Amino acid sequence: MTDPPPFVPGDFTAPARHECAGYVLVPLGPEHNDPDHRAWTSSVDHIRSLPGFPDGSWPDPTMTLADNLRDLQRHRRDFDTRRGFTYTVLTPDGDVAGCLYIYPDRTTGTDAEVSSWLRADHAAHEAEFRACVTTWLADAWPFDTWTYDGRSHSRPSTP
Repeated sequence: MTDPPPFVPGDFTAPARHECAGYVLVPLGPEHNDPDHRAWTSSVDHIRSLPGFPDGSWPDPTMTLADNLRDLQRHRRDFDTRRGFTYTVLTPDGDVAGCLYIYPDRTTGTDAEVSSWLRADHAAHEAEFRACVTTWLADAWPFDTWTYDGRSHSRPSTP
């Protein structure tokens, strides 16, 4: 059995911080457990209505704070080992407003599968946030193609 190809090139450094549409993206980790859990548990139905969460299995409202901590630890391990990149989406005052997930695409054949959510009380900013993330992916990430917001995207050609 052969190893899967690397998700990102060896010389690529994933951004440790990015400002996007009035939010700040930083790698998600255990330090975000309490506010992350509060954020998604306040918005289960909204999150399930968004592109990228089609089967309704997540978020799981029965997930405890301890379960959430294990999930955040897994996301941090993925980030550290470059298997996937999950960012917490913070408001300017540091409150968790959502998450952004960048993982290998296992279904449509693009380089990456991207999904995100903002809390229900930030839903009015979803379109602007998604547009900003799409630009960031094209400008700062090594992917030629990706799926996001229910659509396929590709890096613009350079003249």
